[in-house]
Amino acid sequence: MKKDIEIAQEAVLLPIREVAERLSIKEEELEPYGRYKAKLSDELLERIKKRENGKLILVTAINPTPAGEGKTTTSIGLAQGLSRLQKKTIVALREPSLGPCFGVKGGAAGGGYSQVLPMEELNLHFTGDFHAVTSANNLLAALLDNHIKQGNACRIDLNAVVWKRCLDMNDRVLRNIVVGLGSANDGVVREDHFVISVASEIMAVLCLASDLKDLKERLKRIIVAYDVDGKPVTAEDIQAVGAMTALLKDALKPNLIQTIEHTPALVHGGPFANIAHGCNSLIATRTALKLSDYVVTEAGFGADLGAEKFFDIKCRIGGLKPDAAVLVATVRALKYNGGVKKEALSGENTEALKKGIVNLGKHIENLKRYKVPVIVAINRFETDTAAELSIVEEYVKDQGAAFALSEVFAKGGEGGIALAKQVLSVLEKEKSDFHPLYELSLSIREKIETIAKEIYGAGSVQFGKEALKQLAQIEENGFSGLPVCMAKTQYSLSDDPSLLGRPEGFVLTVRELYVSAGAGFVVALTGSVLTMPGLPKHPAAYDIDVDDSGRITGLF
Repeated sequence: MKKDIEIAQEAVLLPIREVAERLSIKEEELEPYGRYKAKLSDELLERIKKRENGKLILVTAINPTPAGEGKTTTSIGLAQGLSRLQKKTIVALREPSLGPCFGVKGGAAGGGYSQVLPMEELNLHFTGDFHAVTSANNLLAALLDNHIKQGNACRIDLNAVVWKRCLDMNDRVLRNIVVGLGSANDGVVREDHFVISVASEIMAVLCLASDLKDLKERLKRIIVAYDVDGKPVTAEDIQAVGAMTALLKDALKPNLIQTIEHTPALVHGGPFANIAHGCNSLIATRTALKLSDYVVTEAGFGADLGAEKFFDIKCRIGGLKPDAAVLVATVRALKYNGGVKKEALSGENTEALKKGIVNLGKHIENLKRYKVPVIVAINRFETDTAAELSIVEEYVKDQGAAFALSEVFAKGGEGGIALAKQVLSVLEKEKSDFHPLYELSLSIREKIETIAKEIYGAGSVQFGKEALKQLAQIEENGFSGLPVCMAKTQYSLSDDPSLLGRPEGFVLTVRELYVSAGAGFVVALTGSVLTMPGLPKHPAAYDIDVDDSGRITGLF
């Protein structure tokens, strides 16, 4: 089979205005970025805001493994399958980060014959949204340091500066740095840090804001430091909000592109799910719900991270009520959870499958806690045997979930029809009674313990000495009523990436807590999760090139 980029480059795209016409979007309501991508105007959003919502289908997955699960590919293929069944459908996804694109994970445009296009533009600069986020973040950092240099009217404690610079790249040497070196005119010397742009609170704010006014209010609340009395100093206090809003006003508008089969796709925002809330923008999801009858959206990484945050943060803040959840898994990944090495996953191994399938079972159980119907989609590989598929199907049905095979990578929408029909059947037979996992009235500690014990399977939660101090400060400053955004490894239900399957009774360690007051949640860092990743020994960047005609190669 051809490489993803070859399939994408051979695809025939429709002009973006024709894609928009399928959604009854007027040409004057588009803001084109070339021929094949456009932003949706504020006028459109205003015109459709009173329409009834379509059905909202969340696609999530088991914990990721080196074998791959294909969550984004399945999301796109399901949308294409629904479109082939003559259902008015939109797929709503996140934008890819340059860090993974040049690192080890690759881009986020799907794969095979279930991709969103133009693939190269999406995986690189796209419409400049990430650059706007990075610029706004670093403008705030520059204004903060300038405020300190110019007299420090807010009495900022230099040991309590919490705002970090950002870059949309995996660059480990920037995790911990010193700024202000040189002469007195070069600023105040202090320790500083970088996070990857998708972990910036600005990205979370962009993705959770309901409109421009709300964006501005959220920017005002961002905490950049604490003063000598331990009180928060905000972006509003250092007069940064207006200029930041100017940088972000166009980035707030959703981006319209298309799948390889011309199904409309809204791709907007891109917070990581292991260190942020991991969902596309609230504006894009709401817009999709007004423009179509069925919206397929995804949450990042495994259901313990992405789906939990989608339900407990995004749906709570945005007032969304998902109608169903599709849980993606592969036989190969389940065998990996059962102890099979990556190089041996192609061989039949029913014993390892039975051992590792408990990971799938825990995720089904977790999704059912939210009272939404669950459909398990097995992303089929050629090496899957009839015996293995039978074991998974029987197990899924025993867990009270629906089951469907997905072959969207090789067959596109045609390979997603069986899954689409199963989803439609479930939507017709079962009614969602969605509710979040916990009440906001619980303390921050209780919320963390609820997530850790009920979703991860932990026996207890241990707070480090520094985390306990931060917890006390969070409560003292009145932020106890916020939801919690857990930062945890994606590779395990626990905070230890080596614990596969369904670990139980472990101790989850919280090492740091901080408030993202603009986004509207408290972040809890667990284990050794990093907010600025590094590059592997052989980065994907080594294999990316451009030929003499300007054709890009090596992206995946």
